[in-house]
Amino acid sequence: MRQLDFCQEKVYSVNMSKPKNNENRYHHGNLKDELIAVARRFIEETGHGGLSLRKCADAIGVSPTAPQNHFGNKSGLLTALAAEGYAELATSMRETLASDASRSERRKVALQGYVSFAMANPALYELMFSRNRIVDDDPVLLANIGDCFSILADISQELDLLTDTDHNAAAKAQMFVWSLVHGYAQLVTANRLKKSEMQGVDILSVFPEGKSPSPKS
Repeated sequence: MRQLDFCQEKVYSVNMSKPKNNENRYHHGNLKDELIAVARRFIEETGHGGLSLRKCADAIGVSPTAPQNHFGNKSGLLTALAAEGYAELATSMRETLASDASRSERRKVALQGYVSFAMANPALYELMFSRNRIVDDDPVLLANIGDCFSILADISQELDLLTDTDHNAAAKAQMFVWSLVHGYAQLVTANRLKKSEMQGVDILSVFPEGKSPSPKS
């Protein structure tokens, strides 16, 4: 009996001192970020259709159920991915921008940054505006979308597009700017601007000139 007890104690101590690799990775502090990164690679390489929590878990080497603790299901993972996309889009729309930049300068940087982000991340960009794939009321997603929209709202001002008497001029200007840059980005990422006269025409070339910026802008 004493020998049996000794063997059981040795087995127990070995199991406790050397957790399985899956358990190590499961308790890793950056597992959520790793899963998002893997999912991002998957959608850029194969699209959204073949993505699953199990495939992401297998790619990292964790239990198939581990992603559920962070995202719940595939929609949760895609929502987190889309939220990350909007955060990066906002960063791209402000990149290289001086703190005292005029609205005209902010507009140029934002428009170019929007298109550059879409071209660099076509699958992620498509996911960000997809229906029935992400959780629309996710608070992080909504906050990051709001950040992007605040930039678009800013650059929509001082455009000589509508009459000053139009009571809804600000909203219409915002819709115009977003529709134009979003539509242009979609056409570029889908490689639809194939006519020779369209080659090399960037977003600033098709965007209408605004009013001269005021000193306070």
